[in-house]
Amino acid sequence: MDSNYTKAGYLTEPFKIFHLRDEHKLNIDFHYHDFHKILIHLHGNVSYCIEGRSYELKEHDIVLVNAGEVHKPILNNDSIYERIIIYVSPQLIDDYVSKGYDLACCFKQAYANQSHVLRLAATKGSRLADTIKGLDSTLRETNEYANELYQKLLFLEFLIQLNRITLHGGIEYINTFSSNKKIVEILDFLNKNLTNRISIDELADKFYMSRYHLMHTFKEETGCTIGSYITTKRLLLARDMIRDGSSVSAACDACGFGSYSSFIRAYRKQFHSTPTNT
Repeated sequence: MDSNYTKAGYLTEPFKIFHLRDEHKLNIDFHYHDFHKILIHLHGNVSYCIEGRSYELKEHDIVLVNAGEVHKPILNNDSIYERIIIYVSPQLIDDYVSKGYDLACCFKQAYANQSHVLRLAATKGSRLADTIKGLDSTLRETNEYANELYQKLLFLEFLIQLNRITLHGGIEYINTFSSNKKIVEILDFLNKNLTNRISIDELADKFYMSRYHLMHTFKEETGCTIGSYITTKRLLLARDMIRDGSSVSAACDACGFGSYSSFIRAYRKQFHSTPTNT
């Protein structure tokens, strides 16, 4: 029996920054996070796969992964893989939304351009690059006066500058990715219809594929079966609904689960807790 995607990492603060450097080739499975992830690629021959799309990264590319999006890096050789990773709580982004600005704009613009990778027109010597260096330095200067506060200020400055560059056209959205267009279309369809009944046979008919070819290709491209993908996404949606105030039974019904008991079992297996403890 195929298992659902694994949740990776944890975040107990509004945001957390890492500078990671791996000298040996990694093999990382598809996974997702409860929070947004920003990756700044520094070095390495890496393809980044997100929701059926694969992007070839260049130095200083900025990768934006929304909470719940299934992704993994693929290291194409044994070169050093170095990157800065920032975990960001969705609540932190929501806390800085007003009539005049929305710090989630960079994520929304990337989505509108059907991309997850931002390539800056100019990196070296830019104010954004200096801010990234400053953020990186806070990881080493932990004993400096008010370092935690300074790191938060720099992170907010990073988000503001990134959004300004996005709005002023200083970003290239990378969409010259390699992907199976049919699978990308299927993933988009599934994510837009999670609350509806979805069967393998109906999917195969809709996208003009045989049942076997659909299931085989989907598993090959995403690392998971169609059923497991749908279940994982429905559980994430149900959890969000419960956190927003819906009852457990209402979330179960709205997210397309056949029975309450199967929903509870799947929820416990996925999140290692009951819906009432969400």
